[in-house]
Amino acid sequence: MQTAITTVTYQIHDLAEYINWIYFFHAWGFQPRFAAIADIHGCDSCRAGWLASFPEEDRTKASEAMQLYKEATRMLNQIDCRYQVFAVYKLMDANADGDNLILDGMRFPLLRQQTRVRPEDPYLCLSDFVRPLSSGIKDTVGGFATTIDENMEKEYEHDDYQYMLIKTLGERLAEAAAEKIHETVRKEVWGYAKDEKLTIKQLLNEDYQGIRPAVGYPSMPDISVSYLLDKLIDMKRIGIRLTENGMMQPHASVCGLMFAHPASHYFAVGKIDNEQLNDYAARRGCSVDQIRKYLLANLQH
Repeated sequence: MQTAITTVTYQIHDLAEYINWIYFFHAWGFQPRFAAIADIHGCDSCRAGWLASFPEEDRTKASEAMQLYKEATRMLNQIDCRYQVFAVYKLMDANADGDNLILDGMRFPLLRQQTRVRPEDPYLCLSDFVRPLSSGIKDTVGGFATTIDENMEKEYEHDDYQYMLIKTLGERLAEAAAEKIHETVRKEVWGYAKDEKLTIKQLLNEDYQGIRPAVGYPSMPDISVSYLLDKLIDMKRIGIRLTENGMMQPHASVCGLMFAHPASHYFAVGKIDNEQLNDYAARRGCSVDQIRKYLLANLQH
């Protein structure tokens, strides 16, 4: 299945329910249990009951989380309709060729695990979730990117607290847009999950079929593959620029791939040896020194 490159514009109120507050609070140094304030009804009695559910020694922290959430939702309301969030996606003909994907005829090299948790576990590569080229049957992989309006952060540059608040909200909105576009692709565009009926909580728990690993994350740790993805989905259509080392600007941006295979799941590539480093550099058409820069955290020492 192949589709044209498609762009989508979201209003902030379209995305608010897709925000994963656990990661927002994590950025502010709060443990996941404090993010539960986002699930509480906003009335005084519900908030008081939530606060009282914590041991006395944790109530000051819970009170801070409550105030932070209040200020975050107030800011979301303030910026709604003033700023927008953007997404671009494309479904591509795909096949696996060893540890490479062939996406719309372009080679997209990937890395394979060299360590595993249990002895019986396979050494995984994302290409394992796509039909092999030798099958002669086309498969499908999606590519996507999301980003915020770059002007969103600028008006708060001279207020450290407000700037941190809008920055962490911007990151969550870009992720929320990825969540929403993935849902649309699964149910309507790709359509392999037409009958999916999940609550927001189930969505955020990733209880759906398929995965959407992002560039720079554990199963695709080389951020320079952003350049390859850009050739396929043209991220500048939604205002994303790539720096010379593959980082995305605006900072609150996400890009990655979408896989539908029922057995697909997230994993970490982990540490790789020099043999795989050399092989990967050759497949990328880059020097070993170039690739070493991008994979420092993944190299065995």
